[in-house]
Amino acid sequence: MPSVSIDLNSDLGEGFGTWTLGDDDAMLELVTSANVACGFHAGDPAHLLQTCRAAVANGVRIGAQVGYRDLAGFGRRFIDMTPEDLFADVVYQIGALDGLAQTVGSAVTYVKPHGALYNTIVHHEKQAKAVVDAVVAYDPTLPVLGLPGSVFLSLAADAGLRTVTEAFADRGYTPEGTLVSRREPGALLSDPAIVAERVLRLVERAEIVAVDGTVVTVDAESVCLHGDAPSAVEMARAVRSLLTERNISIAPFVS
Repeated sequence: MPSVSIDLNSDLGEGFGTWTLGDDDAMLELVTSANVACGFHAGDPAHLLQTCRAAVANGVRIGAQVGYRDLAGFGRRFIDMTPEDLFADVVYQIGALDGLAQTVGSAVTYVKPHGALYNTIVHHEKQAKAVVDAVVAYDPTLPVLGLPGSVFLSLAADAGLRTVTEAFADRGYTPEGTLVSRREPGALLSDPAIVAERVLRLVERAEIVAVDGTVVTVDAESVCLHGDAPSAVEMARAVRSLLTERNISIAPFVS
């Protein structure tokens, strides 16, 4: 049976310099876990520190959102990296964010890959293993967040890491349970009411309707609400309101 408690996570800290992306302050009042950028796909030290400080003020858990070193492409382009280089990049990112988080009385409590890296390691074993090895080397007590059925979560479990499955409130799904490419129709959802009902069905019945109408089973401990969509805050409010109305507990997956 699906859990009556769910974590809500969001990608935050993605501003850079004078550029602001999304309303992090508003999202941090609604979610329970913050996937904070680590400076490779987005974010600069000042933005990341500010996001960590705001997360602490709202009792939100901080996760390291590690990605490819691709500021120009926002980490949404595949990079054919060697496992050795990817390992080093992931350790570097976790350590950088963890250092910032500790200055405001917190720490990195989990790791979630971002964008193209997230999608790549659903199937790419060498890159998935590099990410797993990096987390184990940095702190083997850190949980990892990923797509159910992914190679990444399988290798992470084999390595002794706690694996946390997630679903996406505002992303289209294929019949195979993977995410529809952002370049394809149906990749993004933006209607708060539709998204809220979708999350409710996910939590209560472990189901998501794919773009072709297929009902896909998705058993998730956490639901991602992207913070950079135009209606991100409205969607998050609608989701939280409906779940609360149905007496579903909203709590982080890490204590």
